[in-house]
Amino acid sequence: MEHQLVDAEATGIAHLMFEAGSLRGLPRTGWRQDGIPLSATETVAEHSHRTAVIGAILAALESADPARTTLLCTLHDIPEARTGDLTPLTKRYVTAADPRKVIADQTTNAHPAVQGLFADAIAEFEDGTTPEARCARDADKLDCLLRALEYRAGGVPAVQGKIDRCRAALTTAAARQIADAALRLAPSDWQYAQA
Repeated sequence: MEHQLVDAEATGIAHLMFEAGSLRGLPRTGWRQDGIPLSATETVAEHSHRTAVIGAILAALESADPARTTLLCTLHDIPEARTGDLTPLTKRYVTAADPRKVIADQTTNAHPAVQGLFADAIAEFEDGTTPEARCARDADKLDCLLRALEYRAGGVPAVQGKIDRCRAALTTAAARQIADAALRLAPSDWQYAQA
C-alpha cells in the first residue's frame, strides 16, 4: 500500500534522515575509557553497519528472521543522535532517557507508518524477548567484542575487560561460538583464508 505524504510528514521524515546521518559524526565514547584516542574511535553509524551484518548472520543461524533482525540492528542506536552514546559506566551516574520515548520524539512529525516502524523496532530491541531481538542484541555485543579485538591487535591492551564482558553477555549459541572462534584469530586473518 502506497502512503501519500503531506508536506509536514515529508519534512518530518527528512529531519529524521538528517538526524540519523548525524550518527556518522558521533564517536562511540566507551573506547576512550580503554585508551583509544577519539580520532581512532569508530562512530555509532560504523558500529550499526557491522551490527546489522552480524545480526543477519546470527538470525540465519538461529532460525530467526534475518530481515527483521537487520532492521532492529540498523535502528537500535538512532536514539543516540539525541542522547549521545552513554557507556554502562556513565549510566551508573546519569539517568538516560528511555529509547522508546526518544524515538517517539524523533518521529513525531513523520508519517504514522514511519512512526510505527521505528517505535516497534526500538521497543522490540529494548524488550529483547523475540528471537530477532535476542540476535540483534547479541550482534550489538559481538560487534563490540570484534572491535575490541581489532583495537587489541593494534596495540591497545586495556580492552580485555570489554572483550570479557561482551563475551559473557552473549545469549545465543551461534554468537558464543563465533565469539570463541574470533578470540582464536587475528583480525586480519580473513584476507589469508583459502576461498
